[in-house]
Amino acid sequence: MKLDILVLAVHPDDAELGCSGTILAHVAQGYKVGIIDLTRGELGTRGTPQIRVAEAEVAGKIMGLAVRQNAGMRDGFLRNDEQHQLQLMAYIRRYQPEIVLANAPEDRHPDHGRAAALQVDACFLAGLRMIETREADGTLQTAWRPKKLYHYVQDRYLKPDFVVDISAHWEQKLATIRAFKSQFFDPNSSEPNSYISSPEFMDFLAARSQEMGHTIGAKYGEGFIKNQQLQVHNLLNL
Repeated sequence: MKLDILVLAVHPDDAELGCSGTILAHVAQGYKVGIIDLTRGELGTRGTPQIRVAEAEVAGKIMGLAVRQNAGMRDGFLRNDEQHQLQLMAYIRRYQPEIVLANAPEDRHPDHGRAAALQVDACFLAGLRMIETREADGTLQTAWRPKKLYHYVQDRYLKPDFVVDISAHWEQKLATIRAFKSQFFDPNSSEPNSYISSPEFMDFLAARSQEMGHTIGAKYGEGFIKNQQLQVHNLLNL
C-alpha cells in the first residue's frame, strides 16, 4: 500500500498530540495517511503497553488511517544506529510515502529528539539502492526516499516554519487524544499522576493550538518545522 503521508511517532499518542488535526484534514481530502509508532510506550507512568496498543487502534479509526503499525522498538533505549535505521527504512520502503511527518527535533522528552534524528537519517538512507532491506517473506524492497520531511511541534515551543489550519477538525483531534484514556485526565482514574494527566495539560494543548492558529488567522493550528528549504514553483500556491 502506497501512502501519501507517513507519520512517524516514537510513542503512541505522539502523533495525536502533535499532528492529528493535520492528519484528519488530509484524510478528509482523500489522501492516504498511515502511522508507525516506533515503541509501545512501555515506560509510561500510567497504563500498560497492551492498553496503549488498543487505544492507538481506537485513535487510528477516528483519524481514518489507511494503516497503523508498531515497530516494537524499546521505549527509552531507541538509538540512531544501524539496527534501528534498517528497521525503520523497511517501513519507509514498504509504504513509499511522498511526505513524512517526524517527531520534534528537540523536546522535553529526550526520546523525541533521538527519534527525530533516526527518522531523518532513515528517510535519507532508504533512498540508497545499495542498502538492502527485505519484507518478512524475503522480498527485496525497492529504494525509496520521501520528497519532504517535516517535524511536528510537541511539548516545547519551537518556532514553526508553517502552520496548518485544523479549525474544522479540532473536536476530532480532541477525540483522538481522549482515546488514550489511560494517559490523559480522568477524574475517576486510580493511576498515579503524570505530567500529561492533569486537566491543566489539556488546557495547554488548546492554548498551544490557538496560539498556532492565531499566527495564520485561524482558530486552531498545528505547527511544523522544515527539514530542508521548501521548493516553490508558483508563489500563488503558497
